[in-house]
Amino acid sequence: MHYGETRPEILKHNPFKAIIAPRPIGWIGTLDPGGQANLAPYSFFNGIGSNPDMVMFSSEGAKHSATYARERGEFTFSLATEALAQQMNITSAPEPSGVIEFDLAGLEQGAPIVIQTPFVAASPAALECVTLDVRQLSDRHGTLLERFLVIGEVVRTHIRDEFITDGRFDTVAARPIARMGYADYATVTEAWQMGRPKR
Repeated sequence: MHYGETRPEILKHNPFKAIIAPRPIGWIGTLDPGGQANLAPYSFFNGIGSNPDMVMFSSEGAKHSATYARERGEFTFSLATEALAQQMNITSAPEPSGVIEFDLAGLEQGAPIVIQTPFVAASPAALECVTLDVRQLSDRHGTLLERFLVIGEVVRTHIRDEFITDGRFDTVAARPIARMGYADYATVTEAWQMGRPKR
């Protein structure tokens, strides 16, 4: 099967998100203009480079997180895990500006060091980020889309001590969750290694 702009009837839902999977969840913290904390998950999220460490998330629509990250010039990332899945889901609701999703989900705000935006204190790992760029994307015809790409540089990394094993962040112990298609999620429960070929 293959298709272009017209999807076959057998595919009742767009499989794109199920194919580009699993995707890390960007649990993004920001501050609104009044200094109130905002928290929302984004499934179009990833790291885009190291030294300096950089991350990105994409907002489908000019939602609070992208808007506040541009206006304030900063945001945080908190690792969404199996233990925090229900709280993460609560923060995905389209709440009006001024609602503090940390409070809705019963989450303690972690205290940042370099920036002002809080992160999820219970998360095994969190990143403080300075916003480098926020750009509205366009399609291949040059038509502007209601899609906004946010790029940030990590200026402080937080790791809970119990998730450091032999000098490494223990991803399996943290059990991060990832977004797939539809209403599906995955949990990291095991890891395996493969070295790069040597010439």
